[in-house]
Amino acid sequence: MNKIIKEIKVDNVEIKLVSGDITIEETDAIVNAANSHLQHGGGVAGVISRKGGPDIQKESNEYIKKYGKVETGKVAVTTGGKLKCKYIIHAVGPIWRGGSQKEEKLLYDAVFNSLKKAEELKLNSIALPAISAGIYGYPIEKAVPVYKKAVYDFINTNPQFLKEIRFVIYGEDHLDYFLKEF
Repeated sequence: MNKIIKEIKVDNVEIKLVSGDITIEETDAIVNAANSHLQHGGGVAGVISRKGGPDIQKESNEYIKKYGKVETGKVAVTTGGKLKCKYIIHAVGPIWRGGSQKEEKLLYDAVFNSLKKAEELKLNSIALPAISAGIYGYPIEKAVPVYKKAVYDFINTNPQFLKEIRFVIYGEDHLDYFLKEF
């Protein structure tokens, strides 16, 4: 069972910090921290793919065949498979290389583009993991301020549909950084 730890209202959008498992969120979309080839083997992607069933990987393979690989900072969309969400927005975050390879801009783009895609799909709610802060090695203390900036910048575009943005944090160590920043 996921637990809402903190709620913040910004304009007419609610930001919620949730402790738990993103695969059980009941939002219109969840975001998957994906790789460019949408091969969902490890980390958050592996868990989402396993719990969501084989259709997620199948749709991802079809997307790659049709459009080619997803550039870092960009997103792709599949259905939610067996999960409670309608869609999975696959966001490709950067691999941490010490900060010299535009990682901050690419992480910002991955978050912002996820929110933008949800708005384009006319969705009301979205749940995001800590993109790039797991197996991609992005330091959580550097990542959380980027997530916050992307969310606030998105809210400043006056979204018509997206009214709830959740960050689903797996692990107490990461949660502290979210609570300090938000």
